[in-house]
Amino acid sequence: MLSPLPQKEPEVLVERDRHMMITLNRPGTINALTTEMIRLIHRALEGALAKDRLRFVLIQGAGSRGFCAGGDVKRLAEAVRERDFGGAEQFFREEYALDLFIHRYPKPIILVADGITMGGGLGLSAGADIVVATETSVMAMPETGIGFFPDVGATGWMFLKCPKGYPEYLGLTGCEIKGPDCVRLGLASGLTRRSQLPEMREALAKYPGKISTDKSMARQELETYLAPFFEKEIPASPEKDAWIKDHFCGKISAKEIMDSLSECGSRDPLCIDTYRRLRESSPTSLALTLSLLRRNEGRPLEEVFATEERAAGFMIRHPDYFEGIRARLLEKNGRPRWHPSALEEVRPDELFTFPRTTDDPGSAGRVASTPGKQDSRKEMD
Repeated sequence: MLSPLPQKEPEVLVERDRHMMITLNRPGTINALTTEMIRLIHRALEGALAKDRLRFVLIQGAGSRGFCAGGDVKRLAEAVRERDFGGAEQFFREEYALDLFIHRYPKPIILVADGITMGGGLGLSAGADIVVATETSVMAMPETGIGFFPDVGATGWMFLKCPKGYPEYLGLTGCEIKGPDCVRLGLASGLTRRSQLPEMREALAKYPGKISTDKSMARQELETYLAPFFEKEIPASPEKDAWIKDHFCGKISAKEIMDSLSECGSRDPLCIDTYRRLRESSPTSLALTLSLLRRNEGRPLEEVFATEERAAGFMIRHPDYFEGIRARLLEKNGRPRWHPSALEEVRPDELFTFPRTTDDPGSAGRVASTPGKQDSRKEMD
């Protein structure tokens, strides 16, 4: 008799008791998001709304490497290689819808951002009420290095969370933020030791009494309850904050930032390293990222996501997107051939060729398949 085939583990695990725990369950890929995972998370969150006994939601990732490395860009690259732009756009549309749903979710959400939390992982965490970081947490939006841009609403919500200059700095450079800095820069609510996470989960499972139906009050109650697990003091870094504000805050062009870094390069190693990092990124991605940051600062998240959805449709059709994934993640030779290869060659009239859309965000994402041609399309704003 043949042995039964092993059952495939679900990509998302959902447990319900007095609260709901959602676990991203693809540890081999650092829980990289697929369309099916996004749908499962969305469905679980919707289902919890009708159950009064589920007082809050806890979201975490399986495995020791990280909470979530982002979207499964290898699958997206395969879709782009097959010219299945519709399939790739569907992923972004549903991912952004889930992220916005989390931002607007009426019940408190606690998210454990242990280990690698990047790209789409930050998209999930950004709308959570309490984000728990550990000494192993590594947060970043590294998209410009693979020919894309910091999306999942980051071109809007980073201005609400981070000190001045950091939205531009983090979005353009993709620099990694670790441990205490995740809290200092507003990307996490508190810092605990990884070794304390099991105890913290057990304490949440035994949360006594009721939670306020007012979300802001509920968040305060949960923060007070979790306070014993959090580090009391987070070190400041005033010199770096001042440096980033000086070189990045409010800048209107990537070239302006590059020129500023180049001028101070001989005096400041940080200028040299940052300049080199930007030079290695896609020039088109840098120009698009800064334009989105300037456009989306202070705008409602609904508008931010709608604009990013159009930008995603543009960028996946640009040669830099597949080229960046090929060089950085598939062949891993670290030498992408960007087109164009320099910031000076990026033409604004070919960069923001988005179609005219109605005021309905649902129309976002329908992007012409040949970016760069001038017809009925217009700039983002």
